[in-house]
Amino acid sequence: MKTSIVGFPRVGKFRELKFASEKYFKGEISAEELEGVAKELRSCHWKVQKDSGLDFISSNDFSFYDNMLDTAVLLNVIPKRYKDLNLSYIDTYFAMARGYQGNNGDVKALAMKKWFNTNYHYMVPEIDDSTIISLKGNKIFDEYKEAKASGIETKPVIIGAFTFLKLARFVGEKGVEDYTDQIISAYQEILKNFAQLGAKWVQFDEPYLVHDITSEDISLFNQIYQNILVAKGDVKVLLQTYFGDIRDCYGEVVSIDFDGIGLDFVEGKKSLELVGENGFPEDKILFAGVVNGKNIWRNQYTKTVNTIKDLQKNCKNIVIGTSCSLLHVPYTLKSETKLSDIYKKHFAFAEEKLSELNELKEILSSSYPENTKWYLDSKKLFEEDRNCTNITVRERTNAIKEEDFIRLPEFAVRESIQKETFGLPLYPTTTIGSFPQTADVKANRTALRKGNITKEQYDEFNKNKIAECVALQEEIGLDVLVHGEFERNDMVEYFGECLNGYLFTEKAWVQSYGTRCVKPPIIWGDVSREKPMTVEWSVYAQSLTKKPMKGMLTGPVTILNWSFPREDISLKESAYQIALAIRDEVLDLEKNGIRIIQIDEAALREKLPLRKSDWESDYLDWAIPAFRLVHSGVKPQTQIHTHMCYSEFTDIIPAIDNMDADVITFEASRSDLQILDSLKENNFKTQVGPGVYDIHSPRVPSVEEIKSALDKMIEKIPAEKLWVNPDCGLKTRGNEETKPSLEHMVESAKLLRKENE
Repeated sequence: MKTSIVGFPRVGKFRELKFASEKYFKGEISAEELEGVAKELRSCHWKVQKDSGLDFISSNDFSFYDNMLDTAVLLNVIPKRYKDLNLSYIDTYFAMARGYQGNNGDVKALAMKKWFNTNYHYMVPEIDDSTIISLKGNKIFDEYKEAKASGIETKPVIIGAFTFLKLARFVGEKGVEDYTDQIISAYQEILKNFAQLGAKWVQFDEPYLVHDITSEDISLFNQIYQNILVAKGDVKVLLQTYFGDIRDCYGEVVSIDFDGIGLDFVEGKKSLELVGENGFPEDKILFAGVVNGKNIWRNQYTKTVNTIKDLQKNCKNIVIGTSCSLLHVPYTLKSETKLSDIYKKHFAFAEEKLSELNELKEILSSSYPENTKWYLDSKKLFEEDRNCTNITVRERTNAIKEEDFIRLPEFAVRESIQKETFGLPLYPTTTIGSFPQTADVKANRTALRKGNITKEQYDEFNKNKIAECVALQEEIGLDVLVHGEFERNDMVEYFGECLNGYLFTEKAWVQSYGTRCVKPPIIWGDVSREKPMTVEWSVYAQSLTKKPMKGMLTGPVTILNWSFPREDISLKESAYQIALAIRDEVLDLEKNGIRIIQIDEAALREKLPLRKSDWESDYLDWAIPAFRLVHSGVKPQTQIHTHMCYSEFTDIIPAIDNMDADVITFEASRSDLQILDSLKENNFKTQVGPGVYDIHSPRVPSVEEIKSALDKMIEKIPAEKLWVNPDCGLKTRGNEETKPSLEHMVESAKLLRKENE
C-alpha cells in the first residue's frame, strides 16, 4: 500500500516565504533573491516528504501567493488593466494579488474569497470578453523539472479546469460555455508537455464537485475531461476531490478515464457509503483521504484501519492519503518547545501527518494490523482520559433556555431608541476595529513575552497607543471610534488566551492569504471565562473622548472556526460554551458604560456546509442561535454591531438578518458591491456598512472612488440604514496609508450628507 498527500505547506517552518515576500514588496531584496528563498523552501519540503517515506510527492503546490492565481496566470487569464501596467512577470502577479499604485498606474486587486469551508483565501480569476485562455506560463513545468533534477519524482498538481471555470468571475457577456473549448485545449497541452517530460502522474484538483452538482454541471465536467484525457498519453491522471463527498456525480466521475480518483473520507460524509453501494472500478486507484488535512489531532488508527478494510471489499488498489492539502495545518510539532508532551502526543502537524501515513502503511501492510506497535499505541492514546471536562460549564450549557436566544424589544423599537440615544449623523463613519500593528507594537508584545519589561510597562505603552489612536480618529472626524486593539496578537488567539480550555503554540502558523499567517489556538477542553478580557481597555479609551467608543469582541462562531476544534464533542456544544463566555463579556462592557459593542463573526460563512441541503441541520440551526445568545441580554439602548468578510453571503442574507444585530458591516469592495442587490431583494432590516475600500491592498483610494461606491450603495440601501467604513480591520496596514484612506472616506461621507440635506 502506498501513500500520498494532496499538497504541503509552502510558507516554511518559520514563515520564510512571508518575510522574504514582504522584503520584496518593500524593495529590500530583488526578485532573484525572492526566487532563491522559494527554491530553497521547495527543495526542503520535497526532501522532508521523501525522507518520510511518502510515495506520491506533489509539485506546483508551492505558490508565492495563491494557487488559483497561479493557475490564472498559467492560463493567460490576466485582465488587461494589469497587463497595461507593463510590469515584470512577478510584479504583474503581485499587482493582481495586492493591487498596484505607482508610476505605471493605479489598479485594485482581484476579488478575494474564502477557499470552500476553510480560512484560506483565494484570488478569484476574472474572465472578460477579451480573454483568451491558453497555456502561457511555465511554473508548473519548471517546478517539476526542479524536483526531478534533485532526484525526486513528483506528481504535478493544478486546479482542475472544471473548478477553475466554476470559481472564476465572468465580467462580460460571455460565460463558461464560451471558454470550454479553450480551457480543454490548454489542459491537453499541459498533459502533452508532461508526457514529453516523462512525468508519471498529474493531479487535477476538482473540489467543486463536493457542492450540490446539477445535471448541467455534470455535462460540463464530462465534456471537459472526456476531451482533456485523450491527450494524456503515458501520463496517469489523478482526479482529486476534497472538503466533502461527490454524491451527485460519483457514477459519472468513476466512469471517466481517470487513472486515480481521490476521495475525502474525513469530511465526505457519504464517501464510504458511495464506494460500498456502487463499487469502484478495478482499473483505477482509489486515493483514500483518511488523514485529516485540516485539524491537528492525531489520527485514530483503529477507525482508519476499519475504514480501509471496508474499502478493500470494493477496491482492488488503494493509496492512503490526506483528506485535503496540508496547507491548512502548521508545519511541525518539533518547533513547539514549551508545549508539554502531555498535550503534544495528541497532536499531528504537517510533518507528523507524513509520519502517520507511513505508520498506517506499516500497519496495513501487516498480516495482523491489530497487533502492530503503531496500532496498539494509538488505541491506548485514545482510551486515555484527557481530563478536559468542566462540570460547571456543562451544567450551564445544558441550562440554556429558548428565551436566552431572544433579544427584546424587537429590532424596529430598538432602532428608534438607539437613533435618539446616539444622535449620529446620516451615513455615520467608523472603522472595523483594529489599527496598524506597527513594529513598535509587536516589539512591546515580544518584550513582555520574553520578560524584558513589566506588565505595567506593557500596559502603559498600549495606553499611549490607544490615546494616539483616539486622537487620530477625532482628527480625521470619524463618528464612532475604536481603541485600536494594540493589546491583541490576533482576533481569536487573544480571546483564547483569556479563556479556560485553550492551548497555545509558539510556531504553529497557518497561511490565511498571501503573506498573512495566523496561529490558531487549540480547544483542549470545556471553555469558560474567569474574568473580564477587554473591559479595561475599552473603558480607558472611552474616557478619552465624548464620541461613542465601540467595545470590540470576537463572536463565538468565529472563535470556534478559527481555532483547532475538539473532535470529542460537537461543534454546537463548543460554540455554546464560547457564546456563554462572550455573553459575560458583553454584559460587563455594558455595565461599565460601553454603549456600542461589536461582536465580529468574520467566519460565520466559513463552516457552512458546501451543500445547501445540509445547511439547516448541520450548521445554521446552532451558529445563528450562538450569536443571538451572546447579545440577547443587553438593554435596548446598547447597539450591537457585527462584521463579516471575504465570503459569499448573498445566499444566506435572511439567516444573517436573523442574527438580530443592530448594525452589520460586510466586506464588499473586492467583490464590487455584489451584495447590495441581495440586501435589497431580502428587505434586509439590519443597518449595514458595506466596505467602501479594500484594506488588504496597500493602495490609497481616492475620494472620488469611495464616493462612487457610496453612490451605488444609496441606490440599494435606505439612507437611514447606511454606515460608512472600510471592509475589514486595519491591523495589516501601515500608518502611511491608513490616515489618508480614512480621511478620504470621511470626506466622501460628508459629500454624501451635503447632497442629502
